[in-house]
Amino acid sequence: MVIAAAQQRMACSADEFLEFAMDVERYSEVDDKLGPMDWVRREGNLVEFKFRPAMPGLPGPTPKMVARGVLTPGKRVDVELSPLPESKVWHRLMKFEASFVCEPVEDGILVTRTMSAELTPAVRWLIDPILRRNLPANIDDEVRQANHYLEKRSSRG
Repeated sequence: MVIAAAQQRMACSADEFLEFAMDVERYSEVDDKLGPMDWVRREGNLVEFKFRPAMPGLPGPTPKMVARGVLTPGKRVDVELSPLPESKVWHRLMKFEASFVCEPVEDGILVTRTMSAELTPAVRWLIDPILRRNLPANIDDEVRQANHYLEKRSSRG
């Protein structure tokens, strides 16, 4: 299993950050793993989206994926593959989980971004080493870019 995590203090509220994470089209501006979107559907605290993922260090194009994010207001967003029959190829290749967890700190929040992929043995030998090498730096960069994006937006307001 490959797990990557990063933390960043941000001068915003948990609700502001989590709403940004739930707006996957906007969030894709800071997360290059979110490739082109086919569609996004949001109902309350659930967002489901179909896109072509781009994993750091792996050549593309990849099969399209349908993922969903579930918001726990003021606390976190948990992301995973949408249940079958969506993303049949991805379900055969891996178990995927990601999260954004917000904790209050002085003058803002501490965001912990985690992503994990448990690959099937058929592809693990090839993909695990590439992800172990590239995913941690990618997640660090993503969180820094998210912070910069939100800082830029708040300075305009």
